[in-house]
Amino acid sequence: MEENYKNKNNEIFSKSVRAGKRTYFFDVKSTKRNEYYLTITESKKKYDESGQSYFEKHKIFLYQEDFDNFKDGFNEVISFIKENQPEIIPREDYNNEKQS
Repeated sequence: MEENYKNKNNEIFSKSVRAGKRTYFFDVKSTKRNEYYLTITESKKKYDESGQSYFEKHKIFLYQEDFDNFKDGFNEVISFIKENQPEIIPREDYNNEKQS
């Protein structure tokens, strides 16, 4: 994980989180009125037909007036998953079962 404090192009703070083949970037930026907001970017390395790599990115902009509702919804969904997720088969076991 990487944390950076920035001060160029309205970027205030950045944190990256690697998660398997994906990297998530949490960037705090400011508007022209100096109001902070959050961008969440998912970045995943992909390959085109010629084998050339590129990064596919998806971005969400989250403004302060939405923080509490977003946090509440996010926490509710995470709690639901943790409480209701069927038993997870480890990838190695799953791949071995598929090959059998």
